[in-house]
This record gives sequence, C-alpha cells and structure tokens, in this order.
Amino acid sequence: MGEIQRPGALYQQVAAEIRNAITAGEIPPGAPVPSESQLMDRYGVSRPTVRNAVAALRSEGLIEVIHGKGSYVRALPAPVNTINRAVTSTGRTFSMLGDEVWEPVEEPAAYRTTTAVTGPQLGLEEGEALFACDWLLADPKTGTRLMHRVLIPFATAEGTGLGEAPDSQPTDIYAALAKAGHKLWWSETVGARIPRPDERATLQLTDATAVLHTTRTTHGTNDQPLLLEELRVSADRAQLTYRITPDKAPASRRARA
Repeated sequence: MGEIQRPGALYQQVAAEIRNAITAGEIPPGAPVPSESQLMDRYGVSRPTVRNAVAALRSEGLIEVIHGKGSYVRALPAPVNTINRAVTSTGRTFSMLGDEVWEPVEEPAAYRTTTAVTGPQLGLEEGEALFACDWLLADPKTGTRLMHRVLIPFATAEGTGLGEAPDSQPTDIYAALAKAGHKLWWSETVGARIPRPDERATLQLTDATAVLHTTRTTHGTNDQPLLLEELRVSADRAQLTYRITPDKAPASRRARA
C-alpha cells in the first residue's frame, strides 16, 4: 500500500490506499484488512481516521465487518439465480423458462396512474389512469427476492378481460393480447443503479448492493406499446439470460449491401 499525501481529507486518502490494494489484488477477496492499529502505524493517522476510512469502504461494498473478527475484503460470489428472459410461443400459448421457481411473498398491490418515467414508455401522459399490479416474489431455494410490476393501459385492456384480472401472469396477458389479434414482439432494457430505500428494504439488500432493473415493453400491431413490465432484483444475487435471434435488415440496407 502507498503513502499518504497531505493536505486533504485523511480518511479519504487512507480509504483510497486500501481500495487500491484491494483492486490490485494485494488484499484478495475474503482476506482480512490490516487491523486498526496496523493501519494507524502504517499511515501515521488516528483511530477515528482509520475507522472513517473503513466505514467509507464498507459503504462502497468493498469490505465487510465481521463482529469479533475484524474487517475483510468482501467476496463476490457468482449470482445464485439465473433468470431466463426468453419468451417462447406456440400459436397463442406463451411461456417463460424458469419463472416457475418464483413464489409470491405477499398479495399483489394495485395502483392506477402512470409516472413521468412510465407514461412516455406507453405513449401516455404522466398521471394517466391504467391497470397496474406490483408483485413481490421470492425463490424458495435461495431466498432471493424479486419485485415485478405490470402496467396495462386502459386501451390495451379493452376487450381482453385484463381489466378484471390485471394480476394475471405475464404469459397469460400475452395470450390475451394475441387472442385479441395482436402480433407481439418485445423490447427490453437492463441497467444497474443504487437502490432506493424502499427497494433496499423490500429486496433485503446488503450495504452498497446495486439493484438490477429491467424494463420490458410488449409491442403489438404497428409496433404500438401495449404493456410495460419492470423487474427489480439484487444485482449480486441474480443474472439474466436471453435468447437472441437476428432481425431482418431493412430493405434499404439490403439494397446498399
């Protein structure tokens, strides 16, 4: 580990040196971080400075404090859940591989308006009414929790029966839309971010764990958005897998080729 350069916030400098040692592999995952006394002697700083540095690294998720033992570099195990996001169909019957492992933790909750984020994705204004359902699911084998949200515009639900059953499973919703004459396709975005406090509590996330957030739009005839689904899960507890098939190139692109 390097030297402390003054002036500057000492605890941030100490944290930076420890961080560098971790990323360089000098302190590997699962290994103990030098004790407070060792760090004090090494950098010539006070105990509060060392403790603040350790607290900063803990908030970043780089180290964890084990009571009675000390600070350790946090090991990052492989995700314990693989969520298959592929949709398969035979006519008007749809399935999603792997979704059978998730069980409801509580009764689904409903609300009826769009937000500034979800509205535009459905071609609606903020605050527009719709059918919506929030699910909290869990894998009984691993305990991993997953938040799943379904947003169904009134225009989509009309004539499908979905208005009476907005808590239907996604595959049943797809089937109802296909029965109504829609030729379906899906687009999905995936990102990771710092969780909001309610997400951290609901998903039971540890300190500094990111949330994996996917947004799936179901498109129908003329590519109009029919349905919006959001999935949120701990980024260190799950990974997503997809089946990718090639799209046909636009006619103008084929002509240039």
